[in-house]
Amino acid sequence: MSSKLSPIWDVIIIGGGAAGFFAAIRCAELNPDLRVLILEKASQSLGKVLISGGGRCNVTHACFEPAKLISYYPRGGNELRGAFSRFQPKDTVEWFESRNVKLKTESDGRMFPVTDDSNTIANCLRDAAEQARVRVELGASVLSVEKSPQGGFKLEVMKEAQVFILQTKKLMFATGGDRKSQNLIQKLRHAIAPQVPSLFTFNIKDKRIDGLAGVAVEDAVLKMDSLSARGPLLITHWGMSGPGVLRLSAWGARILFDKKYASTLTVNWLGDYKQGTTLEVLQRNKDWHENARKKVAAHSAFSQIPIRLWKQLVYFIGDKNWADVSKAEIQKLAQELTAGEFRIRGKGQFKEEFVTCGGVSLKEVDFKTMQSRVVDNLFFAGEVLDIDGLTGGFNFQAAWTTGWLAGSALSTDRERMHG
Repeated sequence: MSSKLSPIWDVIIIGGGAAGFFAAIRCAELNPDLRVLILEKASQSLGKVLISGGGRCNVTHACFEPAKLISYYPRGGNELRGAFSRFQPKDTVEWFESRNVKLKTESDGRMFPVTDDSNTIANCLRDAAEQARVRVELGASVLSVEKSPQGGFKLEVMKEAQVFILQTKKLMFATGGDRKSQNLIQKLRHAIAPQVPSLFTFNIKDKRIDGLAGVAVEDAVLKMDSLSARGPLLITHWGMSGPGVLRLSAWGARILFDKKYASTLTVNWLGDYKQGTTLEVLQRNKDWHENARKKVAAHSAFSQIPIRLWKQLVYFIGDKNWADVSKAEIQKLAQELTAGEFRIRGKGQFKEEFVTCGGVSLKEVDFKTMQSRVVDNLFFAGEVLDIDGLTGGFNFQAAWTTGWLAGSALSTDRERMHG
């Protein structure tokens, strides 16, 4: 850390990621007189921005209705409702476009820079911070934080084996899931919800899906414990994945953690179909005279079930024609199609994503300002909070929104510290 760095600051932000930069830029642009410092322990800033979306950066999601947007957040949705009414994906798009970074919307609603290069987003944020005269110190690890007798906070910071003492009136944590930072936050009397994995796939070993990696069903209904989810389901080498599974894993993150990732998953491969309706369709297939001598396994009775999957779901019937299938077998098949039970025996990671739930307790944060309800002039933004969204740009949007709100509040008090 340069010896020219002042020990006295108006605002210090710990964490040089999306939320930290967004808050710093917002604060400094609203109040150019403030001295704003970002401390980042890594050797480069915005690391997660650079690697997200396979290096393209999934900036946000094209969902512009706050009431609908919050449905993508297993934790934090209620708190974000008001926050999204003040800064939502439409505002994110406008923010970047006002800085000559255009975004595009893909068919699934995910939004990326038109360059398909995450450097475009990172460089935009770095340039905006520099223009707003935000100071960024890389390789700076915060060793301790305490309330200062003079007001504000005193920080011990190490850089290149040297320890520096910094003083700030306002302090913000934007440190993601960093455990050391969580320890510092707990020492400031804040509760931390324990971190557990959120988005993950299900490890399932079962002969009904064995060898079917890559087979997908477009609309499945999944149930586990008291939870249910709906969406595309993908069979993998290890079990099951796809949007439906990821949604269930997110909402069931703590349940599955407590159960050591062992539970029963009930699958309705037919979406809207109930067992009774399914039974009627199967009975018609059996009664239809042209089917009498056709093998049950030869053709799927439901167009939405791929033939490879169908063959394995009807394994228990054997090599029978429709005319030879018993009533009990028809009933069992209807049960299999609409409420097949599979044992979850572990979890896998979803692509390059590693999302956790857990973090600063939301009850202790004012979501109008992102200020602590426990400690004056202490703020939080981004994934350091117990907020997590589904994959698709939702976690970044929470970072932009909470960062923008925090930056707005950090800028308001014009009283400065002198030392």
